[in-house]
Amino acid sequence: MANQQVAARYAKSLLDLGQEMGTLEDVKQDMDLLAATVAGSRELRLLLRNPIVKHDKKLAILTAIFQGKVSDLTLKFFIILTQKNRENVLEYVAPEFVKQYNVLRRVQVAEVTSAAPLTPALRAEMERLVTKQTGLASVTLTEKVDAELIGGFVLRIGDQQIDDSVRTNLRRMRTSLQETTYQNKM
Repeated sequence: MANQQVAARYAKSLLDLGQEMGTLEDVKQDMDLLAATVAGSRELRLLLRNPIVKHDKKLAILTAIFQGKVSDLTLKFFIILTQKNRENVLEYVAPEFVKQYNVLRRVQVAEVTSAAPLTPALRAEMERLVTKQTGLASVTLTEKVDAELIGGFVLRIGDQQIDDSVRTNLRRMRTSLQETTYQNKM
């Protein structure tokens, strides 16, 4: 929890600085890259958390990974974090930055899981549904495929979930039939 709060403060500072310098979109891309890199590398996460590894060594590794791929502002941000011995919060800063960026830009992030990849028409319909639910015009839709759903979809918007999958509907029918059978036996 403490790491999340610290990460939120650093993300807010970076967001404000990116806005002030007019490089917010570049920083957003950098944070997307950082989030993907940290999420995809268990070794990097463990290194950033390791208190035994010296901070200058961590900075050297971050620089080697991201030099030429991220903006100067982001590299300076890495330097500041390592100087303050806060590189362990880097894995939390990137997602927090993206969350705050989306709030600032009024972008609603939603996740749709379906049994098969969405067609362009279904994708547009999902975006309309999210827009109708949230009132925000801009939607970023993350798509996942789960063949176990059989058909239909599960849509997550923040902490809300709309489950219109065949699997769930079959489960509901089975539960209803079991309850009816149980009541008839009494």
